[in-house]
Amino acid sequence: MAKIPTEIATDRYWKGVIHLFQNHYKLQPLFTTKYFDMKSGSIKTTALKRIAASWSQTEKFMLYLALHLYNESNKVNLSDMDYLDNYNKKIAMEAITLRFL
Repeated sequence: MAKIPTEIATDRYWKGVIHLFQNHYKLQPLFTTKYFDMKSGSIKTTALKRIAASWSQTEKFMLYLALHLYNESNKVNLSDMDYLDNYNKKIAMEAITLRFL
């Protein structure tokens, strides 16, 4: 991933996304300019969802949470957090905190 511009790194809609993509094993390899345009501040959400089609329910949840934190039109069911292990719950809650507090 290219350097994250300060205005993106400090943006409340981006902080949780960046946190999840930097800390989740399945999301890390996708945190590239192929899916993220840091200059325009956009994410190729359709392409990411297509890649995640075969992922487990919990892996998809982490992607969908990241996309929801970026833009509320990307829906996520927070009750699916029940299926996360402790590490993933921790980084999910940290990402939510970064977005809303």
